[in-house]
Amino acid sequence: MRTTLQALLESGHPLLADGATGTNFMGMGLGPGEPPELWNVDAPDKVRSLHQQFVDAGADIILTNTFGCNRYRLALHDAEDRAAEIARHAAEIAGEVAARADRAVVVAGSIGPTGELIEPLGSMTEAEAQAAFAEEVAGLKAGGADVAWIETKSAAQEMRAAARAAIEAGMPYTVTASFDTAGRTMMGLRPPELVDVFAELPVPPLAIGANCGVGASDLLVAIQQMRRDGLTLIAKSNCGIPQFKGAEIEYTGNPELMGEYSTLAIDSGARIVGGCCGTSPAHLAEMRRKIDRHERGDAPALDRIVEAVGPLTNAVSGDAATDPQPARRRRRRD
Repeated sequence: MRTTLQALLESGHPLLADGATGTNFMGMGLGPGEPPELWNVDAPDKVRSLHQQFVDAGADIILTNTFGCNRYRLALHDAEDRAAEIARHAAEIAGEVAARADRAVVVAGSIGPTGELIEPLGSMTEAEAQAAFAEEVAGLKAGGADVAWIETKSAAQEMRAAARAAIEAGMPYTVTASFDTAGRTMMGLRPPELVDVFAELPVPPLAIGANCGVGASDLLVAIQQMRRDGLTLIAKSNCGIPQFKGAEIEYTGNPELMGEYSTLAIDSGARIVGGCCGTSPAHLAEMRRKIDRHERGDAPALDRIVEAVGPLTNAVSGDAATDPQPARRRRRRD
């Protein structure tokens, strides 16, 4: 059955978001360089199947197949004028799966980055970014998505552009950033600064957090650095670390590791936990099992995080996992 994210949050229970889209589609036949967004039109049964697998695994929130569904990303495939159309199809497909579920499931409209740099580093203006996101949001809303799920952004200007597009369309929104560059986003934003990005907007995000990045341990540290009273946090980590196995990329995380990560994320303050790149329905099912048996505890110290889910990719000076102020970090060279 369909519901809203606000309604699920009001239940007070930890929520499970879904896993990866692109890496799972690769296992379903998505070719190198092929845009997964076009599958919403050309292969809807495959998109529907992945959503169903995530719901069957226990997901409370499923993200639409629209990560790159903006005119800048679609222009690489001569589809720049189809953003709204493709987004509508994607939301409708996810909505069909959610409506058939025997429990409440939220459809979240995934809004990834444009891939362009905003002035002064690039040629795109914040207004142009907002216009592009507005096309995508319009399609997601027309298709029935409940919330705009703004993700994997690194620039504050692009985050605000997507948030304004959602606000103007009358959609609630969430935002997650990727803190994959020495504990910051690629554009230098630190985890504690994320909530301040939206301080001047007329509508705040329903939740903020981190996704993707460089592994579960680093993401958990970032989440702990964001904690504030009354703030709803999202943790959506990659499934371990990507490694090349011949010509293929595999992620190091097994279901047991992702199960451990999910409980540590809850103890670190997250209300919504999911998986990003490499996270399969099997991983998600174990996360569901662990979450349902878990009672929230104290925030884990850094040594506990490392013991449970592996070493940090970015070295930390001091115990940043228990310090609300981020420690200065450098990328490991080993």
